[in-house]
Amino acid sequence: MPAAEISALTPAQVYAIWGAEPEINAYAMAKYSRSALSMTESLREIDEQKAEKFLNTFYFQYGHRSIADLAHISFAIEKLSLLAAIEVCDETRWDGQERSTRYQQFRPGDWQIPPGLTGSALAIYEQAASTLFSAYETTTAEIYDYLNARQTRPLDWSQERFERTLRARAFDHSRYLLPLATLTSLGQIVSARTLESQISRLMSSPWQEFRSLGRQLRQAACEAAWDPRQPHWQRILGAMREARLPAEVIKAAENLARPIATAPTLVKYTDPSPYQIETRHELRELAVVILKGQSPRPVPRVTLVPGHHLELELASSLLYPVCDLPYQQLLDIVGGMSAPQRREILDCGQRHRGRHDEWGREWRAGYGFAFDILQDVGSFRDLHRHRRCVQLHQQYTWFHGHDTPELCRQAQVSCYQPAIAAAHEAASQLPPGAGEYLMPLAQRKRTLFKMDAAEAAYIIELRSAPGGHFAYREVAQEMHQELSRQHPGWADYVRVSPMDRENDLLRR
Repeated sequence: MPAAEISALTPAQVYAIWGAEPEINAYAMAKYSRSALSMTESLREIDEQKAEKFLNTFYFQYGHRSIADLAHISFAIEKLSLLAAIEVCDETRWDGQERSTRYQQFRPGDWQIPPGLTGSALAIYEQAASTLFSAYETTTAEIYDYLNARQTRPLDWSQERFERTLRARAFDHSRYLLPLATLTSLGQIVSARTLESQISRLMSSPWQEFRSLGRQLRQAACEAAWDPRQPHWQRILGAMREARLPAEVIKAAENLARPIATAPTLVKYTDPSPYQIETRHELRELAVVILKGQSPRPVPRVTLVPGHHLELELASSLLYPVCDLPYQQLLDIVGGMSAPQRREILDCGQRHRGRHDEWGREWRAGYGFAFDILQDVGSFRDLHRHRRCVQLHQQYTWFHGHDTPELCRQAQVSCYQPAIAAAHEAASQLPPGAGEYLMPLAQRKRTLFKMDAAEAAYIIELRSAPGGHFAYREVAQEMHQELSRQHPGWADYVRVSPMDRENDLLRR
């Protein structure tokens, strides 16, 4: 670029912002579209009352929901079940981390008890959970000993690193026995818009634990947030008062130390969604009628479903979460229906949508690749983190059976199968909504992943890499095989990593 042209450029102003409350920050940023003020000028003139008034007008009355994308809030969510954690994380626009089942050991007794479970049912439940955790600990120890006896420590590794890696590889196998009741923790940083969607979805759930979490998230956003600086501020304030500093100085310090609510305006009206509740109920009833007598066809673990007509995709996608049939089987059934019958399914998915309801994810259609995957719940949780794709989840069921890691067979872990069988038997004696908590991560779950070409390549390249869990590495391999079968020219560009179990064992 010529020197004269460079000198003519108007220098941009770029600065980070810190210290503004999330809703105040959102208000200031939203004002860019309605004011010529700079960010610093907007923040200087704003107070809480102005922000609340602005948000009440433009967010709630006019439905300008993008404003809530500008307020980001951090949450810690602790002592929730793995079952609930999956649901909490099930947002397209979500950033967070959960306690890893691959690198941490979970303790016996750390499990959720389903609400309302008492008496003999509670005793059956706790006995089965205890059996699974006992088998989990035994399997961890036996797999570790098996690997330690056969694996040579690399010369450039310390003994501590070697033992830590073997322990992680043991967890890769023993985690199959962790029940969905296992208590975990997660942290999330989400926009107020995502939070509103998350709260409404959780509060609309048939699961009591999920509904309770939705209410707790709403309350946490509306009340004073935990601030690690508060003890420090209180000590300073105490010293200032003892020194009898001027009142205006103390008042300024009190203002800095005041409790902050992160999103008291943006989520205060969030409630359960009648659209989600009624639609789910009606689709489930309709599926019982339409799919009567149908049982799931045997299918491979991974199926790449060929492209199909939009109307067939939409109707099949609406039915998919409320049944246990493979996606291709649903497409075949829906394809054999009359146009009015298909229209009835589509009407059911739209009938209860209100003015501000977003279209359900079942309507996100037209992606080039649809992978129908039946995998163990543990590896599903890993693929669940890929949020650039559309995921449709089927209900948890014991029908699909469970996976057994090959190393458990080689090491002759005797407690593995009896513990899972005991959990299954116990679940059959519990009321609906309780038995699912006893499902181990070994249990298979069916999920439909819709994505574009770039996301398919990304998932395959990342999840097939050495160091990943062997279960989702196998899924990634099979995804690539399906691509190679249907799109051989394009699949050649995807850098899939071959499996080498022996040499990959110590790679992370």
